[in-house]
Amino acid sequence: QVQLVESGGGLVQAGGALRLSCAASGRTFSSTRMGWFRQAPGKEREFVGSISWNGGSTSYADSVKGRFTISRDNAKNTLYLQMNSLKPEDTAVYYCAAMYFSTWSNWGQGTQVTVSS
Repeated sequence: QVQLVESGGGLVQAGGALRLSCAASGRTFSSTRMGWFRQAPGKEREFVGSISWNGGSTSYADSVKGRFTISRDNAKNTLYLQMNSLKPEDTAVYYCAAMYFSTWSNWGQGTQVTVSS
């Protein structure tokens, strides 16, 4: 399995952009479906999007569709989340996770994204 470390969060104005990275250690990254999730204060963690092992298929939550793009570089063992047209409601801690046996697991420690209005 993999260990995951997110980075790239920060403070950005509404309408701005950020790119998050998720660095993975371990040999199974390139064969594993990966996902991004987020958790805002006082709310449950929610699905943002996911990408297949080879990047051939992606899925997104309706709230981010058309604004966020997930990609991966298996040669670098890294997952990305490009976030454009950010809104204050995108403020949350963002996590990456790996899917094993149909379950999201191996969560990273998260990276804070704050969007000011």
